[in-house]
Amino acid sequence: MEDERFITPEPHEEDHREVSLRPKDLSHFVGQEKIRKNLSVFISAAKQRDESLEHLLLYGPPGLGKTTLANIVSLEMGVNIKTTSGPAIERPGDLAAILTNLEKGDVLFIDEIHRLNRSVEEVLYPAMEDYELDIVIGKGPSARSIRLNLERFTLIGATTRLGLLSAPFRDRFGLVERVEFYRPDELMHIVTRASGLLETEIETSASEKIALRSRGTPRIANRILKRVRDWAQVESDGVINDKVVDYSLKALGIDDLGLDEVDRHYLSTIIEKFRGGPVGLDTISASMAEASDSLEDVVEPYLLQLGFIDRTPRGRMATSSAYEHMKLPMPKRAADNSQETLFN
Repeated sequence: MEDERFITPEPHEEDHREVSLRPKDLSHFVGQEKIRKNLSVFISAAKQRDESLEHLLLYGPPGLGKTTLANIVSLEMGVNIKTTSGPAIERPGDLAAILTNLEKGDVLFIDEIHRLNRSVEEVLYPAMEDYELDIVIGKGPSARSIRLNLERFTLIGATTRLGLLSAPFRDRFGLVERVEFYRPDELMHIVTRASGLLETEIETSASEKIALRSRGTPRIANRILKRVRDWAQVESDGVINDKVVDYSLKALGIDDLGLDEVDRHYLSTIIEKFRGGPVGLDTISASMAEASDSLEDVVEPYLLQLGFIDRTPRGRMATSSAYEHMKLPMPKRAADNSQETLFN
């Protein structure tokens, strides 16, 4: 499902082909004020002591700037960064090869760090704490373990599912920060800056419309901007205005709140097939022919943020706001369930 949805916060191939829209330093990074302030202090202190930054764990929904922050840390520290992902490190030997090639102060960024194999994770423990690496040479009775010294480095991990990391692993990160969804004014700033980098003129009201449909996510805002730019170039005079934004997003199936066909299908399934709920996630998944984990990780977070659904012990329920947005009447049973949820 993620590959088919234009509005998904997961990265598309096209996101890497365009002119880089990512900021290069903390002063140009918009949003995440708490993280920016903390990192500014921690980086300055580490540079004054001529030490590497403590290991950093960034967690939160996709598309909010975790990778960008990792790259900014390496640039601010004046060191190199090695980027990989949890699924790409299949064996302890793969990790050992990466760690032994790091130079003093370098940053190792592991995206989707919750998907590391447990055997690989355990190799990281002494590397993170003591900057030492235990490797086994040989097999069977002749096998022996040797310990290699590593250069002091900074591990930056990014994850969308903090709960899947083991407690011993989480505890080895000196800094743990949560990235939050962005406010509309912050997204307007990002859209305006990106349009300048793309050499495209945009009206203030048009940037606000894009921001309000971006689901609090800069990656989606930039992706929408690029598609709207195409419409402005072909159908208009190249300037992005309100009319171009409305027309192009209607063609893309994105409504005023940033919901697409999958979101509306999810809501209509609960409302029309199950009378507003409560209904279990597996039942919704079977009815929509979508994987339950995709619904939970990709569809539900934004609907929860909008207050369109409730997760109750008995299952998912559509709220009165969802009925209003979908322009559907709220049956008495659903209204009673909604009131019951408020008082529980």
